[in-house]
Amino acid sequence: MYWDEPQISIVKARNAGFDAVELFSAAADAVDSDKLFGLLDENEIRLAAVGTGAGKVLHGLHLVSPDADIRRKACDFVGDMIEFGARFGAPAIIGSMQGRLEPGVEQAQALVWLIEAFNELGGKAADFGVDLLLEPLNRYETDMVNTLSDGAKLIESLNCSSVFLLADLFHMNIEEESISGSIRSAAKHIGHVHWVDSNRRPAGMGHIDLAEAAAALKEIGFDGYASAEALAYPDPDSAAAQTIKAFREFLI
Repeated sequence: MYWDEPQISIVKARNAGFDAVELFSAAADAVDSDKLFGLLDENEIRLAAVGTGAGKVLHGLHLVSPDADIRRKACDFVGDMIEFGARFGAPAIIGSMQGRLEPGVEQAQALVWLIEAFNELGGKAADFGVDLLLEPLNRYETDMVNTLSDGAKLIESLNCSSVFLLADLFHMNIEEESISGSIRSAAKHIGHVHWVDSNRRPAGMGHIDLAEAAAALKEIGFDGYASAEALAYPDPDSAAAQTIKAFREFLI
């Protein structure tokens, strides 16, 4: 929800009461690691995860393209982000980079490519001592992994044990029959949460039953990060304050 430079956004996040931040950058070399280390240390805040979506949004890359060169570049982009995040002990997130079917590509073939990519990238994450996060997205953003169940099946087919699910309440509100039920069913695979509401506004500004979702997370013993990938509604500072309020009411 903060889109300023890190030296501004990290200070704002600290002042709002966050323990950690997620970072979304154009590429692995778009942020100076030494400066970021200093900012995080100075503000006593951690890096919770790094996003890879810029690979798709800015560079047109994804992991199920029929073009082998694009798939290779997509893997390399994510791999670079894994290395970057690992410097801070932070996992990389694969959401939009899972891609969607292009003309002439069958679902089964795309799934083979996706599994190959996750085996490679999950192995790389393990080598660097971090996890890799798979974020199921709603049907309007991908036709590959839409639900936690879909994600769990993919993870269980891999030959590595470093890939976990990112449970995003916004996407779950669209795709899951039951948010709390899906959390319980995928319990052993959940490694990260996007704590946000049904309209992508901050938690508490939509119609998701946050108390029920929080109860499920507590029941499964979830102890990872709950992050606020939310719209800056009505403005960044107000959105941050609302998120912290919802954290304290339901999760702490």
